[in-house]
Amino acid sequence: MSDFTTGSALLELCEKSNISLSEAMLLRETELLGTSREENISRMAYSYSIMKQAVHTSLESKAKTMGGLIGGEAIKLNELRLSGKNLCGNVVSRAAAYSMGVLEVNASMGLIVAAPTAGSSGVIPGVFLSLQEEYGFSDEEMTNALFCAGAVGYLIAHNATVAGAEGGCQAEIGAASAMAAAAAVQLMGGTPRQCLSAASGALANILGLVCDPIGGLVESPCQQRNAMGTSNALISAEIALAGIHNIVPFDEMVEAMYRVGKSLPYELRETALGGVAATPTACSLCSSCIK
Repeated sequence: MSDFTTGSALLELCEKSNISLSEAMLLRETELLGTSREENISRMAYSYSIMKQAVHTSLESKAKTMGGLIGGEAIKLNELRLSGKNLCGNVVSRAAAYSMGVLEVNASMGLIVAAPTAGSSGVIPGVFLSLQEEYGFSDEEMTNALFCAGAVGYLIAHNATVAGAEGGCQAEIGAASAMAAAAAVQLMGGTPRQCLSAASGALANILGLVCDPIGGLVESPCQQRNAMGTSNALISAEIALAGIHNIVPFDEMVEAMYRVGKSLPYELRETALGGVAATPTACSLCSSCIK
């Protein structure tokens, strides 16, 4: 069996069989689901096509979101990048714009991939499309990298949580950022050990992040946190690719994130009763949200 339930077991499998995280995850899915390799790849390719379409949709026109708190931010950021006045470089600037765009599509009832959740659905598309455009990766390579991201997401969900209501935004944006970081490392030729090191670093950087959506809507501050999640993923990946190993192993970091999430007061876990959601301005906006 190619099953695994911990990062250490996954790493052992990869190093023993000389395979990538993506290949290990694909083998696991094929064996446990009883589906063919081709069928699983086809399903993942379809997911990636939805991610790409969500980004493109957000850049074509300003969306009318359910709460009216966001809309048009992706276009503005992309225009800044195209003007040459962006501060972050093409990869990060693209990733930020694209991730914010996916949140606009989600908030306007458009089609997205909840990877791992709707509230963090912009991170992986933002990182993936920006890297694909910058380095010319094929759709097949990006689809393969999604299995790497899936392996990390599965381990976090299995051993902790990806739900903001249970673990705060660190569980949503943190998990998405860790997934994207690992996949970015693999795309750039990194080892399985470097992939998990990047994922561990991404989780550490967002440890303690609360979930405090204004009006209980997945719009603000969720949208900007997706942009932050992309930059965190890319930075964590670059650190790992440089050969800088994260001191705390991935499995221990997942456990730490889970314990921190459980320690957060319920007001800071998606209830919209604390944090940004409890500020006077945020409270005043709730009454004007589109019904």
